[in-house]
Amino acid sequence: MNAVEHPMNKTNIRYFYLIWFGQLVSQIGSGLTGFAMAVWVYQTTGSVTQFSLITLATTLPGVLLSPIAGVLVDRWDRRWVLLLSDTGAALCTLTIAVLLYNDALSLWSIVLLLSISSSCRSLQMPAYSASVPLLVPKDKLGNYNGIRQLAVALPRVAAPALAGLLVETIEMWGVVFIDFVTFLIAVVTLLMVRIPRPESATAKEKEKSSILQEALEAWRFLRSQSALMAIVGFFSTTYFTIGLVNVCGPALILSFTSAASLGGALSLSGVGFVAGSLCMAVWGGPKLRIHGVLGFTVLFSLGVLLGGIYPSIVLILIAMVLITFSAPLIFGCSEALWQAKVPVEMQGRVFALKNMVTRLAMPIAYVVAGPLADQVFEPLMRVGGPLAGTVGQVIGTGPGRGIGLMLILFGTLPILAAALAWLNPKIRNFERDIPDAIPEPAGAVAAS
Repeated sequence: MNAVEHPMNKTNIRYFYLIWFGQLVSQIGSGLTGFAMAVWVYQTTGSVTQFSLITLATTLPGVLLSPIAGVLVDRWDRRWVLLLSDTGAALCTLTIAVLLYNDALSLWSIVLLLSISSSCRSLQMPAYSASVPLLVPKDKLGNYNGIRQLAVALPRVAAPALAGLLVETIEMWGVVFIDFVTFLIAVVTLLMVRIPRPESATAKEKEKSSILQEALEAWRFLRSQSALMAIVGFFSTTYFTIGLVNVCGPALILSFTSAASLGGALSLSGVGFVAGSLCMAVWGGPKLRIHGVLGFTVLFSLGVLLGGIYPSIVLILIAMVLITFSAPLIFGCSEALWQAKVPVEMQGRVFALKNMVTRLAMPIAYVVAGPLADQVFEPLMRVGGPLAGTVGQVIGTGPGRGIGLMLILFGTLPILAAALAWLNPKIRNFERDIPDAIPEPAGAVAAS
């Protein structure tokens, strides 16, 4: 079709909500599987290092494939990219459920299947992010990104407690099968929508540029925007800390309480994520979104530090609320910032490249977190260990206290990165210095 469709079209906004609903349901299912897999690994191996391997498999393949995925997002109809991503992930989930049912699941089969699922998911993030500016008004990008964050936040409230209950009633294979059903719901909602295509996307297809050439075009764009490159570096530090929290957080809680308590704590802490997402959806973030990114990063870091201080479920709950409240505000402001500054026909590639560079810090954290916890920090903080008489007098000794010390030390990194970013005028003032890439109104060619 050649009809021009404006992003403020009410039909497009309805499409946004349909996609959002499907992804919300899918995220709930993924939360059930994530909790079930964490419990399975800990109960089977009792090792933070083994859990790090599982977490790595869910991240690294998708990160490495991001440049190719970004090119495909800009070349193809973004709805079909999302459909391909969800379908591939659903088949991997179904396979895990079958293996669990037949008592044939192993650590390496989980690693393989989650790696394939991660590869499929590498298409989803840039496709979803790059679709938002084509469906909603430019001046409401912050609000709609807050609504997107709700699809991540609400499952954090419901999924862990629900999973803890379901694991006891329908067993783990049943929990994972529910995840497969939620993927099917997401696929159905995608079949009901159309996502407009940027005008230049069809012209780019006619040029028949190679995947490498188009990926390099995104790299050249980023290099030409030194402030955006600096922000990428800043987020790498934040993602490294997130990676440590993802691996060490559940292990820290399980070191002094039960899996049921872990599920309840994760659900209650999800209230912070919902509150932050609602705040972003209603508020839309500060006028200069870089202020929101840097300011809420400091709040996030304070939560990480607090979580390591003492083995108290109440204290950890407060820390998790701080972390989860600030996260949607950080990423909502960041997404709106990038969506406004990057040309819409390049957003798939640029977002994928940005995701690759920043998220590489997470696999690095996954690789180092387990060995550091198991072989360095936990021995240092055991009863009678080298630091028992010094640091141990402040934060305690015994199981989990080494992980607590790790969170305290590495939680300072985002604060330092935010301070350095604020002192850099190219980052602090770049929203004023760099014009928006999306004009008003922004035309798009409807997908056929």
